[in-house]
This record gives sequence, structure tokens and C-alpha cells, in this order.
Amino acid sequence: MKIGVLSDTHGLLRQEVLDHLRGSDAILHGGDINNQGILMTLQSIAPVYVVRGNNDREWAEDLPLALDFSLGGLRVCMAHKKRDLPADLSPFDLAVYGHSHRYEEGRLGKTVLLNPGSCGPRRFNQPITMAIVTIANGRIAVQRIDIEHRDRGLKLGVDLRSQIETVMRETAKGRPALEIASRRGWDAALVEQIARLYVTHPGVTADGIMTKMGV
Repeated sequence: MKIGVLSDTHGLLRQEVLDHLRGSDAILHGGDINNQGILMTLQSIAPVYVVRGNNDREWAEDLPLALDFSLGGLRVCMAHKKRDLPADLSPFDLAVYGHSHRYEEGRLGKTVLLNPGSCGPRRFNQPITMAIVTIANGRIAVQRIDIEHRDRGLKLGVDLRSQIETVMRETAKGRPALEIASRRGWDAALVEQIARLYVTHPGVTADGIMTKMGV
């Protein structure tokens, strides 16, 4: 049984991710999806098990914060944040979480702990990752997948520095990221990332934001 595991797509579903997901029997998403269209695309590939992330807003109100289910004869739990997983993980064979954007894989007794990292917009210089889990004969095998860094493709037809400068100006005027993205037809997750860096790093320049984004 092949299971695609991803998290923190933040509005971006890369073609490389879709290519790795082809042929999956199930897909697990650890939250921070950012829009329903991503779930619809994933559901066209395989059944999707998903939890709500802290950035999943009104559209995601019906998504669970945690899941406990069986897959391939094994028991699985999921939550967006590691701290929200069950305190006692011993009944589970696989525990999946996200949020940190950092790939983590380990074991606690018989339980495989897996954070697939983020395969959405690249944050700082962190790698872009997901995972493929294979279940065979009651055993779990995990394969880390690293996606090539191509975030310069998020320019969406405009110079990235100019785009960042525009987001900085609009954010300074008090406009929310989603409004900026909607008004200009830009990727909402990218605009949100730029605005967050601008707000949390007072005095940062456009070049400074590009450096922090790893581009």
C-alpha cells in the first residue's frame, strides 16, 4: 500500500508533488492547506485524510483538528501540531503531524513519528519535502522526498523584488494579505509569506525578504 504524506502546502501544489503522489492508495495531509482547491485536486488522485491547520480559516471549519483511523491494517493518528497528538502514542503504528515545515522522522516504541515537512512555498532556506509511506505485511517503510527548489517560478509574471515592494507598501497601509493577493491576482500563500516577514522583521528591505525566503 502506497501512502503519500504531505503538509503545509499553503496554497501551492507543485507538479513534482503531484507526480510523486500518482499511484497512491491514500494521501495524508497534515494541515495548513490554505484553500479547498488543493484538497479537490488531491481527492482526484486518492482518498484524502486531512486535519485542519492553524492557517486554515473559515472554509476549513468542518475539517477535524485530529484524526484516529485505520489504514492498511495499521492504526494512524494525525494532528497539525505535534503537541496536539495523543499523549499516549503506544496504540498507534503511525503518527503524522506538520506545522514546523521541518522534516522529522523517528520512532517511539512501535510508533513511527513523521513530519513530512512543507512542500508549499519555500520558507527561508528550508528544504521542500514530503514523504511516501509504504505498508506491506504489517510493516511501515518511509521514504523522504526532496523537491527541487524552484521558487523563482512564483514570480507570476512580475519581477519578484517589485512584487515584494508592492506587498510591503500595501501591508504598511493596513491591507490584509488576502486582499492584496486578490486585487492583483497573485498567489495568496506567497503574498502572505512576504507580508508576515515584513511585519515580523521591522526595517527589513525587499532584498532582506528575498534572502529570508531563500531566493
